[in-house]
Amino acid sequence: MRWSKGRRSDNVVDARGSSGAGRRFGGGRGLSLGGVAVIVVVGLLMGQDPLQILGNIAGQATQSSAPAPQQQPNNPAANDQQSEFVRSILGDTEDTWREIFSNANRQYQDPKLVLFSGGVNSACGFADAAVGPFYCPGDRQVYLDLSFFQELEQRFGAAGDFAQAYVIAHEIGHHVQTLLGVSAKVDAARRAGQRMEGSNGLLVRQELQADCLAGVWANSAQRRLNWLEPGDLEEALNAANAIGDDRLQKQTRGQVMPDSFTHGTSAQRARWFKAGFDSGKLGSCDTFGAANL
Repeated sequence: MRWSKGRRSDNVVDARGSSGAGRRFGGGRGLSLGGVAVIVVVGLLMGQDPLQILGNIAGQATQSSAPAPQQQPNNPAANDQQSEFVRSILGDTEDTWREIFSNANRQYQDPKLVLFSGGVNSACGFADAAVGPFYCPGDRQVYLDLSFFQELEQRFGAAGDFAQAYVIAHEIGHHVQTLLGVSAKVDAARRAGQRMEGSNGLLVRQELQADCLAGVWANSAQRRLNWLEPGDLEEALNAANAIGDDRLQKQTRGQVMPDSFTHGTSAQRARWFKAGFDSGKLGSCDTFGAANL
């Protein structure tokens, strides 16, 4: 992936080295790739059901309305290749969604992306690195510990810069859902007592839509920048496949339990990303209206 062709975003906040101490779970509704991956391991070590932990964390996302402590607005160092990569991907998501929103006579509001190490405070509470990348709707910011990319490659076999770009784009997809009112509707359904988990549950549909929105971004970026190289698309599909509910359950429990799904199967995650990538259109991402996911 020739990511250096991307415009660098000014909305990356470098909070590495200034995060709070302590170790407890927290995070936002957007914990998908990192949350699923690492919570599985932590859950096993704690002797708890990883999917139950995921459900609890997802439910906590809407309960905290306290403003987050202000992060120091430090810009990443110019010679930091990892942060340069993040700025490039974030910048192109901004260009993509500004264009799509403008074409629909709406205005896209850029989110901030906070780089942290170890742990971080957000409007969704304290989150340590085990939660992985997440989006917090309370402050409309994405949070990323760059060590997750190493975890993604070494533990889950999902290597490559386009796999990492997919991670970021998925979290931005949750921001798009917030701006479009999708997240608010899911929250209302949760408060009304509607079941969130399950193979056809709202959490699965919400996560699969974020995968599809990541695909829409990838289509737009490739159309404008022509920056993908052979094998890049496979990297993203491999990352989506690596963290499907069925695959993780099979690895950790030895059996698949669809009633406890929160993110969708490996095949579904890859399929919805591909649907967004192939069409490049927001209308292709109606996971809530789809009869078959």
